[in-house]
Amino acid sequence: MVEQMKKNVSSALEEEATVALRAPFTSSSSAGAEPAAGADPEVLEKANRRRFTAKYKLSILDQADRCEKSGQLGALLRREGLYSSNLTTWRQQRESGALEALTPRKRGRKPKPRDKQTRRLAELEREVGQLRQKLVQAETIIDVQKKVSSLLGISLSQPQSDGSA
Repeated sequence: MVEQMKKNVSSALEEEATVALRAPFTSSSSAGAEPAAGADPEVLEKANRRRFTAKYKLSILDQADRCEKSGQLGALLRREGLYSSNLTTWRQQRESGALEALTPRKRGRKPKPRDKQTRRLAELEREVGQLRQKLVQAETIIDVQKKVSSLLGISLSQPQSDGSA
């Protein structure tokens, strides 16, 4: 009888252990009450899109062309993390223009070529803007000096005119 009880207890413990292995983060009493203790609540950063260089594409196409036995091409694709559609697209690009079609293109608007006159005009406009700022600053200083001299009772000499007026 004691042997029978030991077997029952051991089988119950084994059954409980297998249930715990199947669902390690939930218990029967608190299922759905709280988030799992081992789960990471942090949101992962958005994955960047893979970009392949022309050299890489050509090397993969070369390796794919050398695959003779069945399964070698699939193994190559799994090892590199590629799809068969990648090979199809790259083969079309290779046939249409070799490296020219495989080189990555810079996205967005193309910069306008700048000639010497445009560059000089930009420099002069920048210089005019700086001079205007200095002029505003000088006029402010002169106004403050006039107000201070009138408060102190100091008369400022007027600039002499040429006499032609």
